[in-house]
Amino acid sequence: MPLIDILNEEIIDLAVEGNSKDEVLRYLANDLLKAGYIDDVDQFVSDIYLREAEGPTGMGSHISIPHGKSFSVRRNGIAIGRTLNPIRWESGMSDDGYQDTRLIFLFCVSADEEFARNHMLLLSELAGKLGNDARVARLSEATSKQEVIDLICCDDEALEGVEVEDEEIVDLDIDF
Repeated sequence: MPLIDILNEEIIDLAVEGNSKDEVLRYLANDLLKAGYIDDVDQFVSDIYLREAEGPTGMGSHISIPHGKSFSVRRNGIAIGRTLNPIRWESGMSDDGYQDTRLIFLFCVSADEEFARNHMLLLSELAGKLGNDARVARLSEATSKQEVIDLICCDDEALEGVEVEDEEIVDLDIDF
């Protein structure tokens, strides 16, 4: 299943409000609820925290990819949020174990094993695409939801010539 098949403007928000990880996770989970992706915000967020307890999902470059499996999921997708404020998020990128996150890719994955297998591949694909500094720079400045989708789905060659700051991105632990 290609990434384009699970990206939806309905669950992309370029002005996520909140000052903490929990606030932004709940904000995005409410977007998922309104769009019919989940049926229980509390259960979904609880399941995300179960996975978060296994290891950090901050991957550098102000990006975090929280994910996990949940029986509250009715439809698989990725909620994407760009925060108004930097959010303190666990990461293996710094000495203190935290980073400031501005871009969040919240995987909404059913606990059904078939869906989980397919979405592990999508998670890996997304993490690879976010390893392109030019793509990350453009995502940080995107002005529309469709632009976000286009930037995620485009080939690296389409991003040539974009000036970027050098920042190391680490591999994301994608075990479910």
